[in-house]
Amino acid sequence: MSNIGWIRGFNASVGLLAPRALASKLHREFITPRESLPRDWELPLLSRAERITLRFGLSALRWGSGPTVLLMHGWEGRPTQFAGLIGALVEAGYGVVALDGPAHGRSPGQEATVVQFAHALLEAANELPPLKAVVGHSMGGASMLLATQMGLRAEALVSIAAPSRILAMLRRFARYMGMPAHAGAHFVRLIEEKAGMPASKLDVAQYQLDIPGLIVHAADDPVVPFGEAEAIQQAWFDSRLLRLETGGHQRVLADPRLHEAVVQLLGTVRHTSSSALAS
Repeated sequence: MSNIGWIRGFNASVGLLAPRALASKLHREFITPRESLPRDWELPLLSRAERITLRFGLSALRWGSGPTVLLMHGWEGRPTQFAGLIGALVEAGYGVVALDGPAHGRSPGQEATVVQFAHALLEAANELPPLKAVVGHSMGGASMLLATQMGLRAEALVSIAAPSRILAMLRRFARYMGMPAHAGAHFVRLIEEKAGMPASKLDVAQYQLDIPGLIVHAADDPVVPFGEAEAIQQAWFDSRLLRLETGGHQRVLADPRLHEAVVQLLGTVRHTSSSALAS
């Protein structure tokens, strides 16, 4: 039996005997990120970054100058995972600020949720110049879309490999870990208590999305199914979906087609804004 198979079997047994204890254990593991160190290919970009500290100790890296693009990585991610996109944005004349999410990198905290990520985006936006765009990967994308419901504003948004419904993601995790139904339900309740809102409310189908945007997702993503991108597009009238056949969940960030599409989007909204002002 594989290691994950053994874990699922163990959880299935323990979850029947002590569902709340199992749910509490997996809840703590789920909201506690592991340290994620930069890879060798990220180091040159890291060496060129300016480290800045925002209010409440939130840490970020900055490159370039010009209209500000704010980036938020995913769970257990890093700002420098956006290396290719950062290079393309700086070359196109934008200033880039990439956050260390709560409990990630040098930002404070030991635990994090999508709601805390959303609040971090709001805190950063309140301290930075008006945002040209916000780009989020995976949970960073979900938090970006949630943050717009809390007041986050930008000229454009880019969602990469993001889930559309947090409740569905939690249920997938519970099934993957072999939790029996009662344990899984308690696990979801614990996450909701930590987040401070029902998971059912964290659903783009209930959002008002009125900012132009781009959705990028790889068809072979093994972590967040491609159908999630289609659900986001269905709820987001002013958006374009870029489907990449390959790229998985992480490698999609390095795809030049993503970089080109983001720069093209920002050029379009700049043109639109200039036209609106002229009229």
